[in-house]
Amino acid sequence: MLSVRGPSMQTLASTPTCSHARFAVATTKPTEFIDLTARIQSLVADSGIDVGFVNIQTLHTTTAIVVNEGEPLLLSDFETLLERAAPRDRHYRHDDLIARTVNITAEERVNGHAHCRALLLPTSACLNVCEGTVMLGMWQRVFLVELDGPRVRHVSVLVAGEGRR
Repeated sequence: MLSVRGPSMQTLASTPTCSHARFAVATTKPTEFIDLTARIQSLVADSGIDVGFVNIQTLHTTTAIVVNEGEPLLLSDFETLLERAAPRDRHYRHDDLIARTVNITAEERVNGHAHCRALLLPTSACLNVCEGTVMLGMWQRVFLVELDGPRVRHVSVLVAGEGRR
């Protein structure tokens, strides 16, 4: 016969949780790295999950979501890299509004360079959440990358996991 001494152990049931938020970000420059880390951490904390995932997604074709270091000189190097990869002053067929026949709006911008830059970057990042905190390395930050600003941009954030209530 098994005897248990001392206080009994309580089993805590986990609660599956999923929450979504959408927010706007006003950018101020043609190319810009906007640090979203604190906002993402806050959304995760508000969700009440203990373990799970957070997915951060841009809702635009000329923006990106990246995880990298937030050191100012490095961010400047990233801007230089993007300019070399797809220079703003080069000719892009996308910008020829006489030849182009689809996806044209009254406010159409000359932004072929921004679309080409976006092709090189991800539109989303999925990050682990442990003990209610987004798991990031010492220097890692979550950025919205503006490639065709300034504009108002929208970000979608989905937090899913299990929490203790």
